[in-house]
Amino acid sequence: MKPILVINSGSSSLKFGLFVNKGGDEHAIARGNADAIGADNGKLEIFDEQGNNVLEETEHLDSHKTAFSQIAKRLAELKYDPPSAIGHRFVHGGPHLVEHQQITDEVLAELQKAVHFAPLHIPAAVELIRYTEKIFPQVPQFACFDTAFHQTMPEAAYRFPIPDNYDAEGVRRYGFHGLSYASIVHALGKELPSKVVVAHLGNGASLAAIADGKSVDTSMGLTPTGGIPMGSRTGDLDPGISLFLMRVHKLNDEALEKLLNQDSGLKALGGTNDMRVLQQAADKGDHNASLAIEIFCSSIAKTIASYATVLSGLDLLIFAGGIGEHSSAVRANVCRRLEFLGIALDAERNQASASLVSSDASRIAVRVVVTEEEKQIARHCRALLKS
Repeated sequence: MKPILVINSGSSSLKFGLFVNKGGDEHAIARGNADAIGADNGKLEIFDEQGNNVLEETEHLDSHKTAFSQIAKRLAELKYDPPSAIGHRFVHGGPHLVEHQQITDEVLAELQKAVHFAPLHIPAAVELIRYTEKIFPQVPQFACFDTAFHQTMPEAAYRFPIPDNYDAEGVRRYGFHGLSYASIVHALGKELPSKVVVAHLGNGASLAAIADGKSVDTSMGLTPTGGIPMGSRTGDLDPGISLFLMRVHKLNDEALEKLLNQDSGLKALGGTNDMRVLQQAADKGDHNASLAIEIFCSSIAKTIASYATVLSGLDLLIFAGGIGEHSSAVRANVCRRLEFLGIALDAERNQASASLVSSDASRIAVRVVVTEEEKQIARHCRALLKS
């Protein structure tokens, strides 16, 4: 089959992968990323199927459109076949776009109506789609939504205690990182037990309670700002804090959004949103860094314990995401707080970030699983192409 091109765009980056189907699953024949978009030190890298760096360029990439144009050009120069489909990751599609689907004019119009659900993400994503249509005019494009995985949550999990008219407008818990959770469920396959909690921990972080492979609760809410404290996001706050900031400090909506999403979380508590830097500072006795880690890990542990209640038990705890996969200190800190549940880590396994980090005596297995969002998007696109 011809390859599927997957696009995963961030605020100043664009990750991509070119996938072909082998043996019933998707395999990347090329991966890459464009970083520091909008800055003078923009960087474009492409890696082949074996992980070899086949292209590395430093250049000014003034927009996501420019970055994509360069990606398409370089892939063609490297003799990769043109894509048979293009898949885009969408963080949020609003209340009416919650299933992976082919992008049409009607879908784009619905996305425009949903801009207020993700004002920083949707306009840029729609603009990029319009541009990719010009470069590959005959290639079908698909939108894959992070919110889709959580559509199995019961009403008691997604409904907020607010009047009906707001709920009818779509003010509810959507949940995010759904492509990550779906990729983990796929990766474990038949090994996935009935009662699972996944902690996707990165600069953005969330947790999900998964029963028999389906989401039944998750920490993020209407937007990716909710849940546990993150790199630069507050997580859940007393709603009165926002009222206080607006009334007393006269913050308007834009200033409040910047505070909640860009200037809070670990960054506000410890001076940086880099967990590695925080851990180094904490090891040297820095109080603020230690406090940031304490609040972060305590929030994760409390959420895991609450999800054990939701699931009426717990068979498996999974750590994923950049911090979840690589920080043995965070895993140890979180699991130490959950010893009352019967969780026990093996120090050597944890230090090595082995796939199984719990001890043989642990009543609950603890695993580290690499999330593969781009591969999961390719799977969804291939299935939609076939259908």
